[in-house]
Amino acid sequence: MPDSTTPAAHQTTDRAKLIAIVEVTFAVIAWGASFVATKVALREVSSVTVVWLRFGMGIPILAAIVAARKQFAPAPRSEIGYFALLGFLGIAFHQWLQSTGLQTSQATTSAWIVSTIPAIQAWMGWAFLKERMGWAKVIGIAAAAFGVLLVVTKGDLGVLAVPVGDYLILLSAPNWAVFSILSRRGLQRRSATLMLLYVMGIGWLFTSILFFAGPGLADIAKLTANGWLAVGFLGVFCTGLAYIFYYDALQIIPASQVGVFIYIEPLVTVALAAIILSESLNAPTLIGGGIILLGVWLVNRRPSTRPR
Repeated sequence: MPDSTTPAAHQTTDRAKLIAIVEVTFAVIAWGASFVATKVALREVSSVTVVWLRFGMGIPILAAIVAARKQFAPAPRSEIGYFALLGFLGIAFHQWLQSTGLQTSQATTSAWIVSTIPAIQAWMGWAFLKERMGWAKVIGIAAAAFGVLLVVTKGDLGVLAVPVGDYLILLSAPNWAVFSILSRRGLQRRSATLMLLYVMGIGWLFTSILFFAGPGLADIAKLTANGWLAVGFLGVFCTGLAYIFYYDALQIIPASQVGVFIYIEPLVTVALAAIILSESLNAPTLIGGGIILLGVWLVNRRPSTRPR
């Protein structure tokens, strides 16, 4: 039979892969910058206001893209409770933890802690889903945990009096791992963007309760031009576009390859935090961050297979 892979097909495939690489790179850079943008916005308004505005801006963009792709479909009543659980865990609670944590935690510290999520997911998969756990993953999880300890204590392992925000960020990492594991069932049944729209929408409603019961609209009046720029970046780029680009890339590039790009995220945060927030870099933090990345790499790596 003649080879069905024509030069035109190669060109189309290569172009799709290139677009996917650009999309996932954009997403991880935006998410790396989100820690810094959140810190900037928190100088002017409360953490609940930041989260409420962020998703209030991002959801219409996501809805418009879902509609343009003709993917919209009403949510089945039987799934509303499931989406509500995901919306609470992944949007309302998770973003509250991170935004509130960033009031006292450094952006750099937060990014390094959050980068351990793949290792936490691997441990949870072994502990609760009976997934296989090789020695490489065990070592990777242990390394990531030790790296976090170095980052949080700034190298002084005998000091446990760290900012409260660090503990909230620490809690956000396993919370997101739980959210990711629970999301697997839904992602097998429907498009990622449509499911994301439901989850974000319900999560935003939960956040709205906190917003109107707490700071309310008067808090928004405190935002200056810099504050609006930070919130707008979070809403449009980090929420409205980054998630869509990331899931688009997953449809073209294998998840194992997409995972490699996640290593860029904390590096972006470190660079921008030093430039914009004047956060100092110290050796224990950099060493701890390197150990975290090594641990996550060990968790994500796939053992090589030899042809038989």
